Amino acid sequence: MLNHPSPPSLQWLLLCTLFWACGCNKAAYSPGEGRNVWQQPKMDTIETQSFLHDTFPLEFLWGAGTSAFQTEGAWDQEGKGRSIWDHFINSSASDSLVTEAASVVSDSYTRWEEDVKALELLGVRSYSFSLSWPRLFSDGNARSQPNRAAVEHYTRVIKKLQEKNIEPIVTLHHWDLPQVLQEQYGGWKNDTLVGMFQEYAAFCFHTFGSQVRYWITMHNPYLVAVQGYGTGVHAPGETGGLSVSLIVAHNLIRAHAKAWHTYNSHFRPTQKGKISIVLGSHWVEPQKGRATAANVDFCQQSIEAVLGWFANPIFGDGDYPVSLRTKHGALLPTFTPEEKLWVQKTADFFALSFGPNNFRLGRNLIQFGQSVTPDLRRILSWIKLEYGDPRVLVAEAGWFSEASIGTEDTVAIYLMKSFINQVLQAIKFDGVQVFGYVAWSLVDGFEWNYGYTVRRGLFYIDFTEPNRTRTPKTSALYYQRLVADNGFLKDEASGEVNGRFPCDFHWGISESTLQVHFYPFSPQFTDPHLYSWNLTGDRLLHPIPGVKLHTRPAQCTDYLTIHAHLRLFASTGASHYCFALNWSLILPHGDLSNINTEALRYYRCVLTELKKMNLEAVVILYYPTHRAPNLGLPGQLHASGGWLNHSTVEAFQEYAALCYQQLGPWVQYWITINEPNRLVDVYSNGREKHQAAHNLLLAHAKAWRLYESEHFHQQKALVSLALHADWAEPANPFLDSHIAAVQRFLLFELGRFLDPLLGTRHKGKNSKGGYSEEMQTYLEERAQVMGLPGTPLPSFNESEKEELRGALSFVALNHFTTRLVSPYLQTQGNSQQKQPPDHGCLTLSDPTWPSSSLKQAIVPQGLRKLLNWVNQRYGGALPIIVTASGIDDQAPVEDKLRQHYLRSYMQEALKAHQVDGVNLQGFYMWKLQDRHVSQFGLFTSTQHLSKAKDSVAVYRKIISHGGFPVDNTTQT
Repeated sequence: MLNHPSPPSLQWLLLCTLFWACGCNKAAYSPGEGRNVWQQPKMDTIETQSFLHDTFPLEFLWGAGTSAFQTEGAWDQEGKGRSIWDHFINSSASDSLVTEAASVVSDSYTRWEEDVKALELLGVRSYSFSLSWPRLFSDGNARSQPNRAAVEHYTRVIKKLQEKNIEPIVTLHHWDLPQVLQEQYGGWKNDTLVGMFQEYAAFCFHTFGSQVRYWITMHNPYLVAVQGYGTGVHAPGETGGLSVSLIVAHNLIRAHAKAWHTYNSHFRPTQKGKISIVLGSHWVEPQKGRATAANVDFCQQSIEAVLGWFANPIFGDGDYPVSLRTKHGALLPTFTPEEKLWVQKTADFFALSFGPNNFRLGRNLIQFGQSVTPDLRRILSWIKLEYGDPRVLVAEAGWFSEASIGTEDTVAIYLMKSFINQVLQAIKFDGVQVFGYVAWSLVDGFEWNYGYTVRRGLFYIDFTEPNRTRTPKTSALYYQRLVADNGFLKDEASGEVNGRFPCDFHWGISESTLQVHFYPFSPQFTDPHLYSWNLTGDRLLHPIPGVKLHTRPAQCTDYLTIHAHLRLFASTGASHYCFALNWSLILPHGDLSNINTEALRYYRCVLTELKKMNLEAVVILYYPTHRAPNLGLPGQLHASGGWLNHSTVEAFQEYAALCYQQLGPWVQYWITINEPNRLVDVYSNGREKHQAAHNLLLAHAKAWRLYESEHFHQQKALVSLALHADWAEPANPFLDSHIAAVQRFLLFELGRFLDPLLGTRHKGKNSKGGYSEEMQTYLEERAQVMGLPGTPLPSFNESEKEELRGALSFVALNHFTTRLVSPYLQTQGNSQQKQPPDHGCLTLSDPTWPSSSLKQAIVPQGLRKLLNWVNQRYGGALPIIVTASGIDDQAPVEDKLRQHYLRSYMQEALKAHQVDGVNLQGFYMWKLQDRHVSQFGLFTSTQHLSKAKDSVAVYRKIISHGGFPVDNTTQT
């Protein structure tokens, strides 16, 4: 039966897509040094991950490819004979629709001019396609009369390509062996086919060669040998096992060599073309951090078992790799000494296939913790080192998309982006002589054992539609842009700028809830007893009866942890310290019935010590924990419903009043609630999320109004709430639905909280108060589609709207990264999963973005775009402060990733302020100190000892200079 197994996971590929910066020495080297690729450690640093913005060589051969059987159709028309794939499908397909569609497929035999127009739309300079052996010779015998219709067809195609300045890359044999040769001789098991292929090749060279500069003898013979004759997954469907696969491979290599010698001797002098064979491969990495000699050997053997099996005789020493000869022994056919010389060097360039078919098989060849990864750059480097720096054509590269994707193949864009950038890095960094790239495939076609369940085309074809219209997918539009740019142009806005931030700019560091140590370091002022030591020889202290000393309350200087902690902070050069109070610690019962005065005294000590050091405090009243048991709330409040209960709003106002009264004289900036937009994520359904957000907004507004009416006149502090503010980009920039999804994502993430507060204050938006009309309309429409009884969004009454209006003194944003956003599409696969997010968006990450160990993407320009979005939506009257920004870095001291993050994000902040005119007044790094393992902290802490990481010096320098001045001098 013809099976349709699921293709390799696209998600797996995205997660696995990695980049490698080679430390390859471009000095002289000898062939056979491929194993050196693994012996040079693959480091996940910012340098190795960085996406390369550069262009390809001017004469780079951009192309697209197809094969005859997958796209031509017309399987029994105009004298075409049956191929082994025609027979295989007709005899094994259980689905009559598959058989019928396979007889027409993309109908490229008839609609070839539409294929040429598709190539013109892409702007490519080459087209790789295959000739159909059974179409040219129905009996497979090139000594017989050729099919004149087929000759004329291919002549027309080649001529039209030449007219359009598109280079034909012609493959003689792409798996569709004439069925008659299979029946009469047993196919490639019989060495008779070596001579017959040579005669067929000679005919093609003679007939078409004057117009063809690039020839491919056959495509990926590994899959023919293994899948066709070993496992039976491909045509002709034989299950002869390893021994038969070895014989078939031997005959394929000899057939290729014979064709090459025929061209070299009889046609090259006049036609001056080049000829090669397309060889497929996977890539494998040793277990992380385990690149031992033994593990490297295993990796080398894995590649030799696939690519080296065919490449070593042709590009190497004329024989099979030693590892294969050792492993297979007498089963492996042998080359005579004369044959070795005859097979060796029978290719004018190296043609590589790097796609899903080889990866699927490659997974069966790994052991000892190795992993198969889609690292095109690494395999290109291996080819260079192993086979003496040949010129390389990437003759097939691309991946599967699900058939249901249609034209909106978003994932394919990022896989293409990854692969092509890896090729560019191989050229620029590793010196690999890649001269062309063939995107596979031009149009959707029949995908072998996967049938029509997956697609690989740049152009979509509806196989139920008679006209087989070629519709460009979004990946075609992306490839078109790449070809037009000849690579990846650098964004002009990405360059560095010089300048300084204002003198009163906040240079800050943020922390979560401050750890409280109640008891002073020394008991000498709190214990009233007088002691004698060793009075009885027991070497102990004994209180002297009847003697009482005067004591005094503990003083701030007794808390040595405070002084040490703040001294650590001051050493960074930062001016503002942002930390959170512990609500449940200050008010254990959630009301004023039990006030923890010791906790308040400790916080007061922290604040007064900061003032003595001429440092400013930014204090967060409520820092949600986002986890059980109480989400950072006092237990009784959480038990009574937490933020789903309006009583928590009143309790928060009471708590805020206490903090303003007790701590306000030493605080210039208050943040009521940290990241309420992340807190609502813990609630299980949309109605609860909206109710919690509603009450959080009201709690903030009441706390803000309270401060304005009762404390601002005397204390003069500013009050805000801090939002988690990742930037968003459309996952597919060619789709309006993705662009709309980005705006909807930002509306729910930021606008849900900022619109009711600022909507009427700037630019006259949302003049009615409350939530924006955009948000209300979307939720109403969504409720109708889902069959829900009305919108889940609560409404504010008029007094609440008035209380909310303008209740913000500055905009506080916690920004860490940028996300890709796409619409959430309800499918059969996810319909049973949890309810989709309220904004109806999926968030993804671009695999070409450098990222941290926790998979946080580094996208500096996202900060600038975010600041501009906020500035444009709400006006520039209110200052904006980035109250938290940072990245995890596992390095204990040399935290290069964080240094890069700090410099690049501060650069974008300066551009937003200086170039765009954003009223940016502060930037806070997250966070001061690690507690257990190296992550976000600027300082490590091991065995109660703190040590500055290298990023501290970078931050201190930026602070002392006030930014990035031209003269690199300290700011006065």
